[in-house]
Amino acid sequence: MDPERRRQVERLHHAALERPAEERAKFVARACESDAELRSELESLLAQDLTADSPVYGPAWEGAASLPENANVGRLKAGAQLGPYRIESGIGAGGMGEVYRATDTKLDRQIAIKILPTAFAKDPMHLARFQREARLLAALNHPNIAQIYGLEESGDERALIMELVHGTTLRLPQRLDSALRCARQIAEALEAAHEKGIIHRDLKPSNIIVTPEGVVKILDFGLACTPCPKLTGDGATSPAMSMAVTEAGMVLGTAAYMSPEQATGKLVDKRTDIWSFGVVLYELLSGARLFEGETIGDTLANVLTKPIELAKLPDETPSPIRSLVYRCLDRDPKTRLRDIGEARITLSNPQLEQTPNGRRPKPSRLIGPVLAVAATVLFLVATRSR
Repeated sequence: MDPERRRQVERLHHAALERPAEERAKFVARACESDAELRSELESLLAQDLTADSPVYGPAWEGAASLPENANVGRLKAGAQLGPYRIESGIGAGGMGEVYRATDTKLDRQIAIKILPTAFAKDPMHLARFQREARLLAALNHPNIAQIYGLEESGDERALIMELVHGTTLRLPQRLDSALRCARQIAEALEAAHEKGIIHRDLKPSNIIVTPEGVVKILDFGLACTPCPKLTGDGATSPAMSMAVTEAGMVLGTAAYMSPEQATGKLVDKRTDIWSFGVVLYELLSGARLFEGETIGDTLANVLTKPIELAKLPDETPSPIRSLVYRCLDRDPKTRLRDIGEARITLSNPQLEQTPNGRRPKPSRLIGPVLAVAATVLFLVATRSR
């Protein structure tokens, strides 16, 4: 498959997955009306997606109750052995990987295995992206990020061995307290990633799992990247990405959650995650999709031009949270919220009015001495007047 054709397949597959399951067949038929081969390729990929919420690059969760226990996602069947790992059932699949629930027979624990589809196993671009995901996840160790246990190669198979996260994808909307609690955990996970120089680039509700205990887990770093450490100017401009496999002008990610700079194929930095976080926070609070359209082009156009209507947020939303949403969704990266840590601070004290830099104003150290002098003067004046 030539690069241009591959990008077309990925773009349309991505657009189809953004739609409800019952609308995908019509979308594919309309998008591939005169291209039977393209339609067959898309239908084959979509047939692997077991849930309406399966993201483009299958994550490592065991979430939806509707998943059949004996499901076979792809070529690995229940009972198959991959090194010390025994396949139990399929979880999901997408353009970048097939995910299975498996048993680690050495440690006697349940894990998730993510492997490259056969079609991409020998594709240099997909293989490089797959290997990069492993390296990036290995650099992260945070309770709100799904953990990677290792890499496994068996024959022609290359697999990520990952934490099996039990839970459900992020539900919209949520009560204010629950929404803010989830948002704070997402911010903490992103802050940990950004401190390691890792940008997720595909943050969205279907890549966020909430466990039965209320712990948030961010999944699927298949599109993540590490920017070059050197920034130009004051450090606010976008750095070049250090990935030969990411081509300039190539749009990667989910349209409704892309930052404007990402949607137009520009180079991105951590502020693209801050925009996506703002979209997720808006939807958590309002229960409404912020950006949508009949086609992926319509959705991207809305990302670039649609007014951000904060009036749709619930009346009980604290003013600092409204301000946070507004700052995250600034279309100009230079004036957008600078650091996700500021969001974490605001979410930890949602009722607290903050200064523009996100910090509480501290009392001046001179207040005590000044008050003491004032009290002394008043005492002397009162004494002399007697």
